[in-house]
This record gives sequence, structure tokens and C-alpha cells, in this order.
Amino acid sequence: MKLKKVILGVILSASLLALIFSSYKLIRYKLESDYTNNQIIELEKIANIEEFDDEDNNDENICGEHGESCDDMYWKYLKTPFIDVDLSALKKENYETIGWIQVLGTNINYPFVQTSDNHFYLYHSFDNSINSAGWVFLDYRNSNLLTDTNNIIYAHGRLDNTMFGSLRNLLKTEWINNPENYLIRTKTENNSSVWQIFSVYVIPTTSDYLQTNFYSDYEKTNFLNFLKNRSQYRFNTEVSGSDKIITLSTCYDDYSRMVVHAKLIKSSQN
Repeated sequence: MKLKKVILGVILSASLLALIFSSYKLIRYKLESDYTNNQIIELEKIANIEEFDDEDNNDENICGEHGESCDDMYWKYLKTPFIDVDLSALKKENYETIGWIQVLGTNINYPFVQTSDNHFYLYHSFDNSINSAGWVFLDYRNSNLLTDTNNIIYAHGRLDNTMFGSLRNLLKTEWINNPENYLIRTKTENNSSVWQIFSVYVIPTTSDYLQTNFYSDYEKTNFLNFLKNRSQYRFNTEVSGSDKIITLSTCYDDYSRMVVHAKLIKSSQN
């Protein structure tokens, strides 16, 4: 009987500790989510986001110069306004601010940062406070002007839809059935750009899509077609070795990553 009481006591103690630990994690998650959401609201105010038209594409003669029909979505994408953001004000809040990213059809509308590694902003917020929600950050290997062949941006896939959590929208029928969603807009110190999504997928954790150095256009073309063919949807978007792309990478679960690739279709120098 004494042994049974001891075993029962151990089980009850373990259960109580598990409950306390789970409650602590839930409370911490809620507090960090609230902090992140409040920070996002404040940063949007500071950023003073505005749209402006691309004057170079106002000439109707540009229609079809890439071989597309004037009825194709590509032509409509070329008419998409750029975004302008007050990066100087954001840099006062965090000097590592690189730019702003906006993914249509999602909640993603944030500044992104870059530091000397791909670790710090997994566990720190925009203001550098410790926070498991982390922040959106550019791969340390990339140019801060998004001028590389493969420009990689990371963030956690939060279940409260902050950071890259709402990238999961791209897996929903409502998102995929609206081609007007297939765009990403960015703003950096050097330019404002529009990117057209050509690949979306969930895959077991791998690093084969994170290549940043290429030795030839042939290698680039093979790499980009590899990413295109991996997509869970067919976007019917051509890619070649001359293209520059943006890659969004986030956790889908403990064993998988969700990845989005988009190619640069227009850019306006500041």
C-alpha cells in the first residue's frame, strides 16, 4: 500500500508539474503575441506606408513587349503601384532595418531586418527584446538591397497569424482562386519592387532552396526551374537565369517548412 501511495504521489506530482509548465507556456505565448501585435501596429504608424504609380509603365505600348497578351494577369501586375515607406523613421527604432515587405492576401505587412547571422532574430523582436515570436529578417548572406539571384527572408509561422503565420493563406482555395493575390511588394533603401509568385509548397525540412551563390546563368535557370516544378500549384510563370527572386521561408510544423518564391517583375529606383 505504501508503494502504491508513493507511485500515485509521483504521478500526481508529475501531472501537476506538466500542467504548470503548459500553463506557463500558454501565458508566455499570449503575452509575446500581444507584445508583437502592439509593436506591429506602432510600426505601421511610424512607416507611413503610401502607394505610388510606376510612371514608366503608363505607356500602353509596353503591353505585350514580353510576349504576353494584354489580357494576361502579367500586364495587370505591371500596373500594380509600388509602396513607399519611411525607412529612416524605422531605422531610428532599429538601425538594422533593411526594408518593408507586403504579401497580398495575407497579414504580412512588416519591416524586415538583417544582422550578422540567421539566429538572433529567431528569438528577438524588432526592438531587440527577447521574444520567441522573433521577427522578419533577411539572410545574412544576401545584399541588403535585394539584388541577389535568391533573396531569402525568414520568420516564424506563428499560429496567431503574426510574422509569417498567415503565409498559410496561400494553401487555401480562396487565396489560390484569386490571381490578384500572387504578388509581393517590397521597399528598401535603394528601390521599391513588385515580385510575382511562381512557387508555393510545404516540404520536410531541407536547405536545398536556400542557395545564394551561382556560377552561371545555366545553373541559375536549373535552380529556378527546380523551385518552380516543386510548387503545389501551377502558376504558369516562366523563370530564367536572368531573373532575381525573393524566397520566403517559415516553419509549417516541427518537421516541415513552408516556402514561397516570387520573381522580380518591376522595380523603381529611389
